[in-house]
Amino acid sequence: MPYDAHENKWDSPFGFRRKPPEEKDLPVCYKCLRDPPGESVPLFIVYLVRIFKIVSIISDAGTPGISDPGVIIVNECIKQNINIFPVPGPSAVSSAVSVSGFSEKYFFYGFFPDQNKDLIKDLSILGDLDCSIVFFISPKKINKAIEPLKKHFSGRKILICREISKFYEEYLRTSVDNLELYEKIPKGEITIIISEKINEINKSNNLDESDKKSIKKMIKILSIKDIIDIMTKKRDVSKKEIYNYCLKLKDEK
Repeated sequence: MPYDAHENKWDSPFGFRRKPPEEKDLPVCYKCLRDPPGESVPLFIVYLVRIFKIVSIISDAGTPGISDPGVIIVNECIKQNINIFPVPGPSAVSSAVSVSGFSEKYFFYGFFPDQNKDLIKDLSILGDLDCSIVFFISPKKINKAIEPLKKHFSGRKILICREISKFYEEYLRTSVDNLELYEKIPKGEITIIISEKINEINKSNNLDESDKKSIKKMIKILSIKDIIDIMTKKRDVSKKEIYNYCLKLKDEK
């Protein structure tokens, strides 16, 4: 555990400073994220979430995660299946984009049109955009929109946000191709975000120097199982090769 309660400081190689001495109620660490913050920072933040359950990303200007290095932490939390909730500002658009993990370059469409032919016409144009696309949609229209979305945005990811900041707040992350009709019409306000176009994962069965550098950082704070999960999500690398390299690093200590 990196926090030393007696010394009131974080014993970590990541450059986190201890909290100001006048704030003694809770153990808190803070770090200024710069662009790029490096791979060790989001991994350490995930470690803090595992310990303390709640971690906040704050900003002195704008929304964290939009044109902001906080998006790197958001993406790492998504990979680790950690729930993320925005603290809404004046618009559901910025709140939804900030927790999407998609491209910070986005196009806001607004509400779906009443006429289906107008919707299909617009989606055929939007399908060529290589950026995130944000829609507002009435719950009564969500089922009618699923097939057109699958037709024009196949291969992309989608985040469906419902009732942002309210009691029944809900976030559904899936791929557009896996969308299914709702058996019961959902209640509340819905914001949909379609991801940018997804590039194919770099396929290689061998660890390259960049992979090995990442593993050397992760081995300090994560288990071998966690490292294998993270690396195989990033690339098509042999689990056995990752495992053997982790053992090699541990033997060198």
